Amino acid sequence: MSISHPAAPRRTSSWLPLAILLLVGVLLGLNASLVKLGIAAGWPPLSFLFWGVLGGGVLLLGAALAMGERPGTRPQDFVYYLIAALVSMALPNALSYSAVPHVGAGFVSLCMAFPPLLTYVFALGLRMETLRVVRGVGIVLGLIGALMLTLGKAGQGPVEPLWMAAAMVGPVFLAIGNIYRTKWWPKGASAMSLAPGMLLGGALLVLPCAILTGSPVLDLPWNGAGVGIVITQMVTFATTYALYFVLQKIAGPVYMSQIGSIGAVSGAAIAVFALGERANVLLVLAAVVVLAGVVLVSRKPA
Repeated sequence: MSISHPAAPRRTSSWLPLAILLLVGVLLGLNASLVKLGIAAGWPPLSFLFWGVLGGGVLLLGAALAMGERPGTRPQDFVYYLIAALVSMALPNALSYSAVPHVGAGFVSLCMAFPPLLTYVFALGLRMETLRVVRGVGIVLGLIGALMLTLGKAGQGPVEPLWMAAAMVGPVFLAIGNIYRTKWWPKGASAMSLAPGMLLGGALLVLPCAILTGSPVLDLPWNGAGVGIVITQMVTFATTYALYFVLQKIAGPVYMSQIGSIGAVSGAAIAVFALGERANVLLVLAAVVVLAGVVLVSRKPA
């Protein structure tokens, strides 16, 4: 596949990227709690991931076709879908979904605050970004907010170190995916034409992982609660990744990567208020720090 120039962010209303950023961040935070609910309803983590991604991809494909945004079918398009799916979805989600039962939805959510810093470092190294002190400070504030959440989690009893490590490896793949999707964005492709391919490619990659680890694909809790949760996950995936590509197209990979910081705070809050995980005063402080970081990163250069 030939290397293309990074997709240049489009000029757009200043409030639109921020609105999409906040919405996608909340949806990502919701994702970890949906996993916990799915597991409680009897869904194995990888089975839940497979059906959520597959259903979300089908929904997005239907929406894209209805909008006249047919996904590309050239060989290089399929390569893009599969690589983007591997590093942006299959690997990080497989790690985080599997880790939720061992470290909690709150910890998995807070790990999403690390991709912004990693994405910024990678973008600087590849000369996709120029060094800006204000933006750098904002990224670091997001990381500090995540570390504050980590300290709050550390005081809630023992967790399994191996699964903590697995949950924290996911952000590395997410950062790589942020860079890859921009640098190798297929020429002339729209956001809506790319999102379904990545989701369906993710389902194709997750399926053998589920089978090899003994996770059932068909013999699952297809009852009222189980079906309701997995359908909610499908809709969440479809909405998240449609907006994911839109935000990346109009604002670039570093700005887009802040969804991790928003997801970390919102996910921890959802885990506390909806799932009964223990609260900590550091959650409020972390939210303030993260939001301050988002404001700094969002500022336009003088």
